[in-house]
Amino acid sequence: MTLTNQDIVELTAWRRKLHRHPEISNEEEMTAKEVVSFLADSKPDRVLTGLGGHGVAAIYDSGEAGPTVMFRSELDALPINELSGVAHSSLVPGKSHMCGHDGHTAILAALGRQFGRPRPRRGRVVLMFQPAEETGDGAAGVVADPRFGDIAPDLAFSLHNLPGVPLGEVRLKAGVVNCASRGMRILLEGKTAHSSMPETGTSPMQAVSRLMPALPGLGRASFDDDDFRMVTVTHASMGEAVFGVAPGHAEVWATLRTRRDDNMADLCAAAEALAAEIAADQKLSCGFDYHEIFVASVNAPEAVAQLRRALDDARSAMFFLGAGERHPALHNPDYDFPDDLIPIGARVFMRTARNLLG
Repeated sequence: MTLTNQDIVELTAWRRKLHRHPEISNEEEMTAKEVVSFLADSKPDRVLTGLGGHGVAAIYDSGEAGPTVMFRSELDALPINELSGVAHSSLVPGKSHMCGHDGHTAILAALGRQFGRPRPRRGRVVLMFQPAEETGDGAAGVVADPRFGDIAPDLAFSLHNLPGVPLGEVRLKAGVVNCASRGMRILLEGKTAHSSMPETGTSPMQAVSRLMPALPGLGRASFDDDDFRMVTVTHASMGEAVFGVAPGHAEVWATLRTRRDDNMADLCAAAEALAAEIAADQKLSCGFDYHEIFVASVNAPEAVAQLRRALDDARSAMFFLGAGERHPALHNPDYDFPDDLIPIGARVFMRTARNLLG
């Protein structure tokens, strides 16, 4: 079963509709309703909504014994102002689909179209439209939902488009494919002063300026090394936006990454010790908290084997799916998902499902 030309036209138009109306993590209410509405004609045997927030799961059941195979996409957009200039640009200021989740969602909707015709011969297909992928809240919420136990998959598959790789070319491997990561917020507290008498206060300025290069300096090794770790400073703020007050408070935000989950605690400890030492040297108090915590994504060999088989059968591309060597990078304001990837991604997913379920 393949997509018709009309299917591709309608899926492309729908993807662009989603692109015009982005919703960021934990706000995807209308996007979820769009998914349910678009899949209605395929008559899934069961639809679960409100999973992990605004998540949607559409189940296509053969009625025969067999494995449950899940395909997952994401619903959320990013808090980025779009500068792509495409005709279907975001209509929501400061929010846009700069990671391609609208395209990934369209690929799963393409599977729904096809399984709405003949069902799998055995087992079940679950199309999981996950909320809040960018923050990590959605996956945790979906798995924690008691209803997820009824559809827990035997095998689960996903893809992500990858700018910088030729269009439609695949990147696939067993083992670690995405690092463990977490957002670290460092809070520095001193004492404000009049800007004409800064010596009467305790400013975090020097501490912030030292942390900026010191935190990334904790990184080491390359991604393929098990000892890989990286620290990226993503945000800093200090004092108030006035000229008359020397600052007494500052925040530095950083994203910590390790290849292995069990190395993350060591990196957190090193970053905390570094910040505490610098703060003490500047006579500041120092605190920490963590956000957007992700464990490492590790591809199971048996799942990778199924994808390799599908790639050989379909002669297409899958998992990390090339978006073009000169395509704007993910999370950049000029990015837009390449519509040509919709049938390519759908074809590989469909072949994977048919190989497993008939």
